[in-house]
Amino acid sequence: MDIEKGKEKCKTSVPSGSSSPVIVGDVIETEAEVFGGGEGAVNFRNVGWIRAAMFMLKMTFATGVLSLPSALNDLGAVPGAIFILFWGLVNMYMAVIQGEFKLLHPSLHTVADGAEIAALQLSSGSKKWALVSKEITEFLYLVSWILCTGLSILGLSIALNAVTHHGTCTVLFAFVSYIVVSTIGSIRKIEKTAWITWVGFISIVVAILVVLIATAIRDRPASAPATGDYDLGFSAFPSSSVTFASAWSASLIIYASSANTSGYVPVISEMRQPRHYFRSVYVTMTWIIVSYMVIGMVMYRYAGQWLATPALGSAGPTIKIVSYAISIPGLIAGGMICVHISGKSVFVRVLRGSRHLTANTWQHWTVWLASTYGTGLIGWLICEAIPFYGSLVSLIGSLGFGPLGICLPAIMWFCMHPQYRAGTLRMKVMWWLHVAIFVMGLFVTIGGTFANVVVIIEQFREGAVSGVFQCADNSNTVDG
Repeated sequence: MDIEKGKEKCKTSVPSGSSSPVIVGDVIETEAEVFGGGEGAVNFRNVGWIRAAMFMLKMTFATGVLSLPSALNDLGAVPGAIFILFWGLVNMYMAVIQGEFKLLHPSLHTVADGAEIAALQLSSGSKKWALVSKEITEFLYLVSWILCTGLSILGLSIALNAVTHHGTCTVLFAFVSYIVVSTIGSIRKIEKTAWITWVGFISIVVAILVVLIATAIRDRPASAPATGDYDLGFSAFPSSSVTFASAWSASLIIYASSANTSGYVPVISEMRQPRHYFRSVYVTMTWIIVSYMVIGMVMYRYAGQWLATPALGSAGPTIKIVSYAISIPGLIAGGMICVHISGKSVFVRVLRGSRHLTANTWQHWTVWLASTYGTGLIGWLICEAIPFYGSLVSLIGSLGFGPLGICLPAIMWFCMHPQYRAGTLRMKVMWWLHVAIFVMGLFVTIGGTFANVVVIIEQFREGAVSGVFQCADNSNTVDG
């Protein structure tokens, strides 16, 4: 950032230009856009709001919707529906706050930059606290998106196992998935991924519709006993056997299924009209809330406790193969986005401030490819270490998106509205509401991570998987 000293105070309105003055103690910093122009520079800023919406929609919809129905088995229909609506609206609002903060601070690329800016403002210019805040946030951001990468690789390996009837070792399927999503994720500009996200989104929607229809027209769930009486397991409320840890973990699966709003922020840096970001958010989150409600409730109503995780395995072996085959482009696109988001964060961190960030130099390409393939590799290792799809989704929600998707946006709001604490009654109510949001984020992070660790340990103890780096079928196609 270029620093200019002066007496002018920072305005709270969104700036109309490409730079924004920011008060840091007695110093005003003028921020520049991340991907600035220049002679011979690569133009990253050419994404329209529709393409941005599709990128964000595919980022959110694929992995989240596949784990959502099984969460309702622990929560019941009524709490499940309430949580889908509640967490969807919370995540939409958090995305809006992050967008407003980004528009006030054009230099912001990821929420880690936002944490640095917020710490500077709240600590009256303490660079030490700003650095600590940025490093912690960047670590959580990378961990979250690398976990998402691992989740995508795990989902793709399950699909390949299902389609090929466990044709080879699962570790090999996962490694091939890593290579594929990392290669496609190495496309540099979001604009160039538009057709991939469209194809991926359509494939996931079609695959889910196939399973949804097949599940609804069956006489009984595919996994239920073939003859005789059986317990569907559909209930309005959770049963007495459900523990707090499992119920809270299920709630976090719903939260995590739309909590990746921290990944929306870098998209703004590549939009032609950053102000149109809010259109993309409202379209994305409206679709997410409505589709999650319909898909989750219908699947749970007709499959009950016999739901599979991911949900594509819930309608019998034939439909399972068909739906997974259809979903493969969508799973690849989802993994591509996770690799792209995590890799670009590393890429910008390494080359920021140098001409290599937007120039076609060998340094540019070396850092970019190392970033995408490197983060993808770590994601593959994580998918082998935590091979539980639903638990991995929930862990991402608590450990990563709890602080990033709730706590940090609340802090950003405090930075944008410092006068609300001692303002009118309405302002004070709004201020305390955001304090409550921040505390809720802490509870999601601490309580959720603890609950997830307990659940994962229990899954290993019960033998839900034999261990890490196993060749065994993870799609239950051979055994079930």
